[in-house]
Amino acid sequence: MPLKIRQQEFGKIVDMKSRDLLKLMAQRKKNAGSASANPATDRVAYSEFGTHAAATERAVPDLPPAQQDLRVQISRKGRKGKSVTVITGFAHKLETIEALAKKLKSQCGSGGTVKDNTIEIQGEHATKLVSLLINKGYKAKISGG
Repeated sequence: MPLKIRQQEFGKIVDMKSRDLLKLMAQRKKNAGSASANPATDRVAYSEFGTHAAATERAVPDLPPAQQDLRVQISRKGRKGKSVTVITGFAHKLETIEALAKKLKSQCGSGGTVKDNTIEIQGEHATKLVSLLINKGYKAKISGG
């Protein structure tokens, strides 16, 4: 069933399908956004680094496992009393940490996540994780009581 809409550009009523109506509405919204921009006032007056995000990113050292000192601890804070094993001290890229987390989660048979260069694995698996990390070549210790 065609919808009737008044087109302001031509000043007449045109039969349109809903798909065409959505296209027209999107086009008007796009044109309205660009019309409000004032090129005289919307400009960068000075930029020291430009828009090159790669130039301002910090380099993440990707050290070999033997040079990393990891801490494994069990935490319950902020988790409604549920235990989580937290591994900290990584000096890897995020992709490497996520791949390691996936392997450790499958070895422990539980879920987990990667947050801020730490691996969190659900449950109390500290002793098992320390032995797995040592087998993978990391220097790991249990930290905390």
